[in-house]
Amino acid sequence: MEESFEVFFRREYRPVLGLAIVLSGNRTGAEDVTMDAFEAALRNWQSVSRLDSPGAWVRRVVANRSVSRFRRLAVEARAALRIGRREDLVVADGDGHFEVWEAVRSLPRRQAQVVALFYLEGYPRAEVARTLGISEESVKTHLERARRNLDEELSDADN
Repeated sequence: MEESFEVFFRREYRPVLGLAIVLSGNRTGAEDVTMDAFEAALRNWQSVSRLDSPGAWVRRVVANRSVSRFRRLAVEARAALRIGRREDLVVADGDGHFEVWEAVRSLPRRQAQVVALFYLEGYPRAEVARTLGISEESVKTHLERARRNLDEELSDADN
């Protein structure tokens, strides 16, 4: 029996929003990306509900749209600087882990996605791989590289 969208939404919204906050660094932007992803799921619910993991589908949409949003904001910020305006981008920190998640957001896109799904969502490697459409070996490699990059970045921040 297929789950209703309403039940799915109620169960998945908060964890998906948490992922979006980590990936975007901004609650308002994260809420927008999260709602966009759930709207896409609702529009395609007949097919999404039949997937092995509809939640993974929504998380993948959030990850992709967070990256797109970040790129758009970066382009806008560079354009603003070029025309002489200064825009400060503020990253909200609801958990007191500002430096760590700021460092995660500075990682290459795929590394940040893998770290967020593995550590924040608590997904096993196989689920991270399925969510992002990559192999488990790639997940392992991205985690290793991310740990190394985070260690370097956070060590530099301490000095």
